Amino acid sequence: MAGTFDAVLIGAGHNTLAAALHLSAKGWRVGVFEQAPVAGGAVKTGDYTLPGFRHDWAAMNLSLFAGSPFFKAHGAELSRHGCDFVPVNRPFASSFPDGTWAGVSTDMAETLATFRALSRRDAETWEGLVARFGAEAPHLFGLLGSKMTFRALAYFMFKTFRAKGAGGTLDFTRFLLSSPRAWLEETFEHPHIRALLAAWGMHLDFAPDIAGGAMFPYLEGMAGQAFGMALGKGGADVIVTALTAAITARGGVVETGTPVARILRDGSRATGIELADGRRITANRAVIAGVAPRALTRLTGETTPAFDRSMAAFRHAPGTMMIHLAMDGLPDWRAGPELQRFAYVHLAPSLDQMARTYAQSQAGLLPDEPILVVGQPTVFDPSRAPAGKHVLWVQVRMAPGTITGDAKGEIGATDWTTAAEPFADRALAILEAHAPGTTAKILARRIVTPVELEADNPNLIGGDQVCGSHHLSQNFVFRPARGHADGSTPLANLHLTGAAVWPGAGTGAGSGYLLARKLAGN
Repeated sequence: MAGTFDAVLIGAGHNTLAAALHLSAKGWRVGVFEQAPVAGGAVKTGDYTLPGFRHDWAAMNLSLFAGSPFFKAHGAELSRHGCDFVPVNRPFASSFPDGTWAGVSTDMAETLATFRALSRRDAETWEGLVARFGAEAPHLFGLLGSKMTFRALAYFMFKTFRAKGAGGTLDFTRFLLSSPRAWLEETFEHPHIRALLAAWGMHLDFAPDIAGGAMFPYLEGMAGQAFGMALGKGGADVIVTALTAAITARGGVVETGTPVARILRDGSRATGIELADGRRITANRAVIAGVAPRALTRLTGETTPAFDRSMAAFRHAPGTMMIHLAMDGLPDWRAGPELQRFAYVHLAPSLDQMARTYAQSQAGLLPDEPILVVGQPTVFDPSRAPAGKHVLWVQVRMAPGTITGDAKGEIGATDWTTAAEPFADRALAILEAHAPGTTAKILARRIVTPVELEADNPNLIGGDQVCGSHHLSQNFVFRPARGHADGSTPLANLHLTGAAVWPGAGTGAGSGYLLARKLAGN
């Protein structure tokens, strides 16, 4: 199907789909072309182990999408197309090797009880942080939802200065620049409480000692307490199915199994795309590329030396390995049966262990004790498994995309084809230590290596599920490069979107929605 559209979008990740729907709602005719056989990118669901056991391929937590400005604008339409969420009142907990645990529930009394069991002072600190969150949230969410232009950033800082004064603004800036360890150690006294929150930094490439990472453990902790978590009813792909249906209903096209060979251009202006099958698609107003920065110049050819260097130098976070488990029952957690009531159980014992795991992975080593995120979605959504059965979603963080060795000296393989099974066994042994008998409950397992994640979705380079490091030198106005945090490129009518563009990773559809609003005039 060759043709002409107002906007042509490359890739059917949730950011490009969000952009396509908003433009469609503004009267644009859109065409979305995806190389994979299924839309969604990292947000998809399937029977990856046994029939009837539905596993989220990569992303599971849809809280950012459910609470996003995009969903506020288009939620009613998406709901008509089947978008539905399952509320989670116990979003996350951590199990520790000494048999203790801590967790965050939307019931403040529950949260405080687990904190007091470890530290009465930390429970009081948590209560104070939650009480002040309402005053801090507008500044943090205002920053994360802002256009990342110098003018917009200057206006944000002006508003912050007016609200907080000089001292408060400096304190706020110091917090934004702090590492997770710096903030957690000056805020909480018990190492388990610090580890409970620091685990969230590992989701976004912020090991404990990385500057600029303090905000994410804080925000995830506060949001979990205030709002809980949202899962997709039946699977995370419910948002992709609804987005695709809504775009199609508005006259747009979403075509999968259709690789894009190159972006067509007339000098310094993008005019459309050429598909791998030879078809040419014309874009009258915009070409939107939902691709990793390194892939962009392969589609465009040379643009400007500075921009092309920035795209080539874009840094990716360490990789992830996924282990999908079909289960006869939930893990019997040694720390207590209460852990069976949480959506996420982190196995991340200390700040030092997280830092060591990150450093090992960055060096290309298989970590001796990887961090595990154990998702228990069927606790809240039993439709994902046959009656009485469960699925476990195990995210192994971190895992090097390219293996140079084994930090423990046990695995000799340096290719993922051979290393996958023994490394998965290492991860599951950690789970077994925290929940004895879990291995015996496994009905089937499916390992997804960093190499397979990238093969399935080329944006996940080296298995990097966040499509690029969020360290300070590559975040805010520098994501993906200085002067291009709005998704602009040196080619007129060509725009970049996805997790590599501000505001970055997560399921909030922020970069796609901000771009579409800019193009459509809001």
